[in-house]
Amino acid sequence: MTHRMPVYALVAALAFAPAFALADDDAPQPNPQVSEGAQMLSEGMRLLLRGLMDESEEGWSKLTDWLGDLSQFQPPERLPNGDIIIRRKPMAEPETGETDI
Repeated sequence: MTHRMPVYALVAALAFAPAFALADDDAPQPNPQVSEGAQMLSEGMRLLLRGLMDESEEGWSKLTDWLGDLSQFQPPERLPNGDIIIRRKPMAEPETGETDI
């Protein structure tokens, strides 16, 4: 599905190109069918993206639940041999409320 998104973006850009053209007195009047088609294309793209968001919402919530709290880890690091490691952050020493003198 991801390889089709650039095609949809190109179609949308080509459909809206006449709307962005500068108005000239000599320029022909826009075709109302093109304007209606552009509006229909815009509505279709909006519905498509809304549907994709709705479908992926459950997957994102499952992923974030599965990953849990990532604040206890440092960012990933790539080693010279190609390995990727994710280190746990050092534990902060608990405060006892007493001060050493």
